[in-house]
Amino acid sequence: MSFVPHSDEDRKAMLEAIGVRSVEELFQDVPERVRFPDLNLPPALSEMEARWELEALASANFTTADGPCFLGAGAYRHYVPAVVDAVLRRGEFYTAYTPYQPEVSQGTLQAIFEYQTMICELTGMEVSNASHYDGATATAEAVITAINVHRLKRKKIVLSPWVHPEYRAVVRTYTQGMGLNIVGDGGDISRPVTDLLDEETACLIVQYPDFLGRIEDLTPYAEAAHRAGALLVVVADPIALGMLKPPGAFGADIVVGEGQSMGAGLNFGGPYLGFFATRMEHVRRMAGRLVGQTVDAEGKRAFVLTLSTREQHIRREKATSNICTNQGLVALAAAVYMAALGRCGMRRVAELCYHKAHYAADRIDQLDGYTVLRDKPFFKEFVVRCPKPVREINRYLLDEWDIIGGYDLGRDYPHLQNHMLVCVTEMNPRHEIDMLVEALEEAS
Repeated sequence: MSFVPHSDEDRKAMLEAIGVRSVEELFQDVPERVRFPDLNLPPALSEMEARWELEALASANFTTADGPCFLGAGAYRHYVPAVVDAVLRRGEFYTAYTPYQPEVSQGTLQAIFEYQTMICELTGMEVSNASHYDGATATAEAVITAINVHRLKRKKIVLSPWVHPEYRAVVRTYTQGMGLNIVGDGGDISRPVTDLLDEETACLIVQYPDFLGRIEDLTPYAEAAHRAGALLVVVADPIALGMLKPPGAFGADIVVGEGQSMGAGLNFGGPYLGFFATRMEHVRRMAGRLVGQTVDAEGKRAFVLTLSTREQHIRREKATSNICTNQGLVALAAAVYMAALGRCGMRRVAELCYHKAHYAADRIDQLDGYTVLRDKPFFKEFVVRCPKPVREINRYLLDEWDIIGGYDLGRDYPHLQNHMLVCVTEMNPRHEIDMLVEALEEAS
């Protein structure tokens, strides 16, 4: 059976339209000796046999559904309510692209508007877009927004070393060639990043909770940044914001982060969701799409695409970003997640993460050879000093206990060799935590 949709007559008509006699003629610029190379391929399979083969390959993966997982570091296993997938699989949403035609896209536009509203409530900001590729690109777009706010007159970016290492790498990659001076993330970690602020600084970027899971008052950062005339950009965990004071209340100017934990699942690394919220005064400098609420000619409520990065359609030189699309379906998942849980549900999830993480930390801290770092309060992730290399411990946990261990911090921070970043969420029942403690004790 063939799934090629074009008949011989269709192909003939298309060839005539472009003035070519045959399909082979289309490839005449390709040297004949390489047009049909010998391929050492296995015999063809039926659809059923191919499915069996792929299922066998997939079964070789050990996923978070196969055993306890205590790995976080930016991608988190949280419960996804059934209503999320039920809405996403509806045909009117499932294939939706950017809603350029409001007259036929009111449902999608309203969903985006509701997403923006809830992100603003969660972050304490005034306006949100919808959305970016992931938390890393949202952070990079915050840098571009900051330098645009300062009309390109400030080119220094102060980046805390406790921002996710991959986010810091993406910021540098994303902005290369722009002549920016990015400081802080590779320097002396004992020196406060606020000491690096000066009149050339466009923004200060910190994480909340930081990459090590620690919580701290952001007020000193906001005050120091504003004294220097710079913006404060906060990379936030949306689940933590269910119980923590929102960045906007500290004086943050831009709040970004990874929204994967709100209804998207781990998905082997994507697609993910970068949320971006800021103050109304910066809305014209904000990248991404913005849906607004208005009334139509009959006075009825309606939703429209108020602002769009794609000003390049008519004003190319004034476009605020080079991002020209987004994963709207993942933003919809976050909207359904936040709406389904509500304010009390979001707080309950955050509290479960907080209390379970602290139970795990207290148990691990009692083990010989292990020490939990408690220099600051923490949320759902915490650092454990281990008696041997984290790589060896994680291999033992997986091979002998079917447990996915924590993140090896020595990969990114030389002074944290043999330190593991452990993540505990509402998806880790008590018996899994107890199992981890027992396995760590044996591993030592």
